[in-house]
Amino acid sequence: MESQRNISEFILLGLSYNQNIQIFCFALFLFCYVALLVGNLVILVSILCSPLFHQPMYYFLTHLSSMDIFYTSSVTPKLIGDLLRGTKTISYSSCMLQAFTMHFFGGIEIFIITAMAFDRYVAICKPLHYMIIMNRTRCNLLVLAAWAGGAVHSFPQWSMTIRLPFCGPNKIDHYFCDIFPLLKVACTDTYITGVLVVANSGMVALVTFVVLFVSYVIILFTLRNHSAEGRRKALSTCGSHITVVILFFGPSIFIYLRPPITFPEDKVFALFYTIIAPMFNPLIYTLRNTEMKRTMRKVWCQTLFPKKAHSSFTEAYRLNNFIKKRTR
Repeated sequence: MESQRNISEFILLGLSYNQNIQIFCFALFLFCYVALLVGNLVILVSILCSPLFHQPMYYFLTHLSSMDIFYTSSVTPKLIGDLLRGTKTISYSSCMLQAFTMHFFGGIEIFIITAMAFDRYVAICKPLHYMIIMNRTRCNLLVLAAWAGGAVHSFPQWSMTIRLPFCGPNKIDHYFCDIFPLLKVACTDTYITGVLVVANSGMVALVTFVVLFVSYVIILFTLRNHSAEGRRKALSTCGSHITVVILFFGPSIFIYLRPPITFPEDKVFALFYTIIAPMFNPLIYTLRNTEMKRTMRKVWCQTLFPKKAHSSFTEAYRLNNFIKKRTR
């Protein structure tokens, strides 16, 4: 590998050369990253400390929150540091590692979202068989399949990338190391490699999006036979998933399902699936979910105010006993 390159680092051109814009982006992305970490950690702790963990939907949600943290952490801390320091260099080894982890955790996240859509399909279309179909063994297998899918998606692209010769220039017109920008600075013909990347990343994004779209069309068609309350609850849950799908897959398909070329706008679109969509996941899955909000209040009130929570429980218990005695 060493004989194929004579550079030891790359220069990331970043989002902008304007100092004021860089300061604004630093503050914005620092806020987004902190919000992402806090929001997903709150979801993780709330579910793990409650009976919701035994429900398939929330079991998958814990894995999605974990992937959000890992996936965004492979890109955002480096971006924030570069905006603060002004220097945007990255070593060859770190660049290759970033390209791998970004696609690995991103691939797992895609397949976790697909597993969540399958869970909602079974819950709405086959409610009587839901607990039999979505037992814990099958849920574990789906998560394992998501990890395997992420590996199958990322390893071939990474192995092709580390074999590319880089002899200059070493400037990458992006804010992180991605496959297409790396192909642009490789000193060899990368047409075949680019086609294989499109066939891999582009088709994974497109096929997964089509599967999700079809599943939600079937779900919405099935909802016609449900009661008004059932439709409202199902639409609330599915609406959250559809919002995540649009935020994540729209920009991904635009970037990866096309000839292997790069545009300046790619950096803006990449912000959606690397930072914005993972940041909004906690809000999307909690603000529109009554059960999740109730669980979060219960878990965090008991954690932060144990005495107050205990006294509230005692008062409620006494009031319940008083009502029972009066009604006898």
